[in-house]
Amino acid sequence: MAGGGIRPGITHGTTDELGYHAVEDRVSVHDLHATILWLLGIDSDRFTHPFQGLDMKLTGVEPSRVVREVLA
Repeated sequence: MAGGGIRPGITHGTTDELGYHAVEDRVSVHDLHATILWLLGIDSDRFTHPFQGLDMKLTGVEPSRVVREVLA
């Protein structure tokens, strides 16, 4: 991810020796979506859409956070 408010040339988190599993500063897909929505000016916690009688968030039902460490 380059441009659009992301700091260029950074590494976020660490993996195991083989690069299979995140060890430090894990970022879920929900967190990635929340960060992209934030950069688009959308608060993922407040922006919902009705679906089968429920207010659904674009990032899913699990809690998500904006990964501020990668923002410029």
